[in-house]
Amino acid sequence: MLITENLTLIRFPVGQAYLWRDSDDLTLIDTGAAGSAQTIADAVTGLGLTTAAIKRIVLTHGHNDHTGNAAEVRTWHGAPVFAHHADAPLVRGDAAPPVPVLQDWERPLYDSIVPTVPDAVPCPVDVELEGGEILPFGGGAQVLSVPGHTDGSVAFFLPEHRVLFCGDTIARHENQVILGVFNSDPDRAMESLRRQSELDVVIACLGHGDPVVGEAATALRSALATHSTA
Repeated sequence: MLITENLTLIRFPVGQAYLWRDSDDLTLIDTGAAGSAQTIADAVTGLGLTTAAIKRIVLTHGHNDHTGNAAEVRTWHGAPVFAHHADAPLVRGDAAPPVPVLQDWERPLYDSIVPTVPDAVPCPVDVELEGGEILPFGGGAQVLSVPGHTDGSVAFFLPEHRVLFCGDTIARHENQVILGVFNSDPDRAMESLRRQSELDVVIACLGHGDPVVGEAATALRSALATHSTA
């Protein structure tokens, strides 16, 4: 799904990933659950490029439905994998993901989705992020540390284009923009939502649910207000 001339959404059975295009160079943001690498390749060729155009793989966090194809895509042409240092052990397969603190309404959703996601293929992390870095795509992508969903959750903000890649820190549920679900630390997740709601964002690319295209900052502030008064 082409969102803008620079931005493509790749849908998977669970979750999604994005391709950001700078001329003939691509950045892959997240990779879906294991077994979907061909879907990524097809999205690239659909843009008239080859998989060699993928110059970097940036991961918003270490859950299986985001890291599952990173190892395979990395083998295609050696694109380096970027992830926050706190989630790097998850990506490498050296640690299990944190246990989420579930609200009552989340538990049926969790029980119906999480067991269906295959284990990710362990993948090296070439660059461990701290937060605060500027990555070379989209005119300079700011790396934001946004813990709460996992300790190493990060968002990528492109000020020049007013695009934010949120990972699972923000989601849609029943077409409403909400705080992301299945958080390991709900209080930190709320603070991360607050930080992102302060950005000048037009497009918010979510890990689950349709991206918010147009006036995304308003939607994020509304989500923050809803959760703050809940």
